[in-house]
Amino acid sequence: MRKLLSVTVICSLGCLLFFTACKKAATNETSDQTAGEIDQASLDAIYQLGFSNKNVSTDEDGNYLVEGDIVISRQDLQAKADMRFLRIGNEEQYRTNNLVSALPRTIRVSLANQLPSSYVAALDEALARYNAQGLRITFTRVSSGANISIVRGNGNYLASAGFPTSGGNPYGQIKVNARAIGNQPQSTVASILAHEIGHCIGFRHTDYMDRSFSCGGQPVNEGASTIGAVYIPGTAAGPDPNSWMLSCIGSGQNRPFNANDRTALNYLYK
Repeated sequence: MRKLLSVTVICSLGCLLFFTACKKAATNETSDQTAGEIDQASLDAIYQLGFSNKNVSTDEDGNYLVEGDIVISRQDLQAKADMRFLRIGNEEQYRTNNLVSALPRTIRVSLANQLPSSYVAALDEALARYNAQGLRITFTRVSSGANISIVRGNGNYLASAGFPTSGGNPYGQIKVNARAIGNQPQSTVASILAHEIGHCIGFRHTDYMDRSFSCGGQPVNEGASTIGAVYIPGTAAGPDPNSWMLSCIGSGQNRPFNANDRTALNYLYK
């Protein structure tokens, strides 16, 4: 799992790259170069929101990309941390303060035509994984009127998403860099999409307190959070090497929901 997908190598399709979280970001080398362009005040604000301020980059819209695939807007940096932060161990399941509400409900998901046609089957597989859990939140693929739109992205990331709004709606957009992902198996793309959808409905990274668990490198601990990093009761208090919400994923890897993932999903949405 230390082998990850990397944008710089992925162009040659078939090489292993640095698939960072949320399957999702570019290599550490690329991120380090970009991080130097982020001013210290913004890095400090990102840390106070409860996110790692290492290897921060920006996307095409000028938003910050943190922890590999999480979108933080410049407006978010003005939010005041409310300290809803609870850590029990290192690799449990965590949720944000805001969740999807008005349950039961069906969330409509669309896929942009600019993405490879093979992604249709991958998205259907990702949605089927959720729908098989018998939750009060279900998903359906639509061509228009989506609550979550999956669009093509072109930045130094594999995919990116954000968290639910204060109004109880899922985050509305997932960006996918198909060029960077390359010719990955359907199950790997499905795992990436399911991971990003997980962010959209309020899940943080399972190893958010120590990204080195799935990504390698130096351990990173985050600070207080207005977004929220709330422990989900009943999930693992120790390492969980197969969770769908781990920060990084290896080339060709499949991550269907494991027992802890199902516990987390049931606790929030059943």
